[in-house]
Amino acid sequence: MSLVSIIVPVYNGEKSIDRCITSILGQTYKDFELILLDDGSTDSSGAICDSYGEKDGRIRVVHKDNTGVSDTRNQGIAMARGEYLQFVDCDDWITREATEFFMRAAAEYQCDMIIADFYRVVGERVSQKGDIEEEGLMDRAGYAVKMMEKPADFYYGVLWNKFYRRSIIEKYQLKMDNSISWCEDFLFNLEYVRHARSIYALKFPVYYYVKTKGSLVSQGISMKKTIQMKRTVFACYNDFYKDVFDDKDYEKRRGQVYRFLFDAAGDGMVSPLSLQGNYRLGDERTSVSEGAQEGEGIFFDSYRERKLQEKLLDIVAIRNELTVVDVKLLYYLSQFHESCTYKEMADILNISGRSLSAAVQRLLAKEMIAVKVQEKDAVKTKGKNKEKVKEKSKGKSPDERSIALQRKTRLKEYVVTQEAETILSEMLFALCDLEQIVYEGFSPEEIELYEKLNERKKQNIKKAIRT
Repeated sequence: MSLVSIIVPVYNGEKSIDRCITSILGQTYKDFELILLDDGSTDSSGAICDSYGEKDGRIRVVHKDNTGVSDTRNQGIAMARGEYLQFVDCDDWITREATEFFMRAAAEYQCDMIIADFYRVVGERVSQKGDIEEEGLMDRAGYAVKMMEKPADFYYGVLWNKFYRRSIIEKYQLKMDNSISWCEDFLFNLEYVRHARSIYALKFPVYYYVKTKGSLVSQGISMKKTIQMKRTVFACYNDFYKDVFDDKDYEKRRGQVYRFLFDAAGDGMVSPLSLQGNYRLGDERTSVSEGAQEGEGIFFDSYRERKLQEKLLDIVAIRNELTVVDVKLLYYLSQFHESCTYKEMADILNISGRSLSAAVQRLLAKEMIAVKVQEKDAVKTKGKNKEKVKEKSKGKSPDERSIALQRKTRLKEYVVTQEAETILSEMLFALCDLEQIVYEGFSPEEIELYEKLNERKKQNIKKAIRT
C-alpha cells in the first residue's frame, strides 16, 4: 500500500464541494490523504471542508488568502506526504475506482505518470473523452508523438486525469507558473514529462469534468497579454520537443510541432471536446436505485448481486468499448457448456433476445467471436419424424422449405477468438474483485464454511429444478 496525496483547491464551491469530497472518500483505494485548500472562499466552502475534516482523519484542511489556483496547488504539493499525487477540482468529481486504477498501473508497470480517459459533463449530458486509443506503456518520446496529434487538447493539458510521482516533482522542483492564467497545467505537464521515463495510458474514464471556466476574454485579460501568454506557452512546447528529439528528428517533425499554434488559436485553453456518443448523466455507468439498495427479500438480494456483478463488468466493458451485455456474453461463451438456443442463452444471461442478438453482432464485427458451423451427422427423416417435416413444410415455398431444412441440419456454435483474450483476463480480475467484496471481513475458516454451505445450496437447487 502506498500513500496517495489528493489535492483539491477550493474557491467558492459550496454548490459542488460536497459531491467532490464524497466521491473521494468513497474510493475503493483507502490509503490516501485528502488536502483541501480553501483559497479565500467568500461562501460556505471553508465551513463545509471543516465539517468533513472533523469526521475523517485522512483530511487536512487549510484556509488561506486568495492567491489563485496555481499558487494554491503549489502549497498543496509542498504539504503532500504521499508517494503519488492526484489532483481534483472542487467543481468536479471522480469515479470510485479512480485512485485504485491509478495505483494498480503504477505498481504493475512502475511508471512515472499515468494518463486516463475522463467524462465531460455539459448540463445533463456526459461524454467519454480520451485521445490515446490503445491502453499501454510508452516512453517519453512515444508520449510526445501521441501528443502531437492533438497538442492543445484537455487530455494532455490538465492535471486531473493524471497521476504523478512526488519524488520527481521534488527532485526537479517543479511548480505551477503563477504568472499566467492560460495553459498553466499544460506547462507543468511538459516539464514533468521531460523527467518521466515511462507513461501509462489508461483506457478508463476516472474523472467527471464540469465545464465552468469562461474564455480568456471573459476573464478580463487583455488581447496583448493573451498573445504574450500564448507565445510563452508555445516557446515551452517547442523547447520540450527539442529536448525529447535529436536535431534530425525535430526537423522532421517541426511542422507537426507548429500545429500547436493552430490548435491553440481559439480563445480559451484547448480545442472543443466532441460530444459524439454522449449519454444522459447517470446512464454512462451501471447504477442501482437507492430503494433497491435498501430493499429486503429474495428478489432484492438477487437483484443486488446481479448489479454488483454488472458494475464490475462495466469497468471491463468501458475499457474495451463494449457494453456490459457484450462482456457477459463473452464470458458465457468462454466457459464449457452445452449448446443452447438463443432463448435459453438470453434467459441465462438475464437479457432480452434483441439485446443478445445485438451483442452477437457487435462481437462478430470486432472479431472477438466467430461462428463455428457443424454439420449434424444425420437428420432423422424416417417414419414419424419424416411425416412431421412434411407436415411443417405444407404451404411453404421451396425456398422456405430449404431454409427450414438448413436450420434443422446445421448447428451454429459461437466460439471466442484470440482477440478477446485480453478482455477475458480483465474479467478474471473483476471476478477476483467480486470475491474480495463478498468475503470482506470473513476469516479463512468462515470462507471455507460458506463455500461448503453454498455448494450444498446449489446442489439442492439443481435437484429441485430437475424434479
